[in-house]
Amino acid sequence: IIVEEQEYQTYAEVIDPAKILILDKRFQDEYETCDDLGYTKSKGPGAARNFAWDHSIKAGHKWHWVMDDNIKAFFRLNRNLMARCKTPNFFRASEDFVDRYENVYIAGFNYDFFVQSKQQHPPFGLNTRIYSCLLIRNDIPYRWRGRYNEDTDLSLRVLKDGFCTIQFNAFLQEKLQTQTIKGGNTDDFYSKEGTLPKSKMLADLHPDVARVVWRFGRWHHHVDYKPFKKNKLIRKASVIIPEGNNEYGMKLISIHDAN
Repeated sequence: IIVEEQEYQTYAEVIDPAKILILDKRFQDEYETCDDLGYTKSKGPGAARNFAWDHSIKAGHKWHWVMDDNIKAFFRLNRNLMARCKTPNFFRASEDFVDRYENVYIAGFNYDFFVQSKQQHPPFGLNTRIYSCLLIRNDIPYRWRGRYNEDTDLSLRVLKDGFCTIQFNAFLQEKLQTQTIKGGNTDDFYSKEGTLPKSKMLADLHPDVARVVWRFGRWHHHVDYKPFKKNKLIRKASVIIPEGNNEYGMKLISIHDAN
């Protein structure tokens, strides 16, 4: 977990200090907020995400995961049954899948509430926004930017350059709804100014595909992803797809049996 220096002691009381990284303030100072407000308000999570990216590269990794801190659980969707994951093996399954392709730059999990059990869903979707829990290739020529909606902005820059994103439906994330929990962006932005500024920033950065709309009692951004349907997956020539199913050690069990 990455924390700001003044927050370290609070987190160290409940998290093993060996698992805590203190954010290098240089990343905040150099962060591109895409506005002229500087430090007059929080710069959002993008600086910490760039720090995580840099940390992963220095550790010699080709990819890294970055996640919001309000993800409640993960699920596997199989035959329209949503089962809670009690093993992290689904991360490895996702990593191996995206590593089959030359041009996948970002991947991640869909939200559970977007996947209804009465509807059919493919194992994954292509070329849409990836947010909250992202698997990012380290060598791509981008970094996080923007005070708000940095997930969607990063996805759009990748897609506009002709590369692909993968959003898994086979594995899902349960995330607490925006503005329902204290801390983070809720304290920094939404409880004070609502969601209009963040929606407007994305529309200003990507006016060709994004616009501001009013839905469900608050402002949202609406993005047209249809132009990116032309971005096709390119499988690596060296990849051989094995026959059969690899469950990665995952087993479906009844909670009652487990108890």
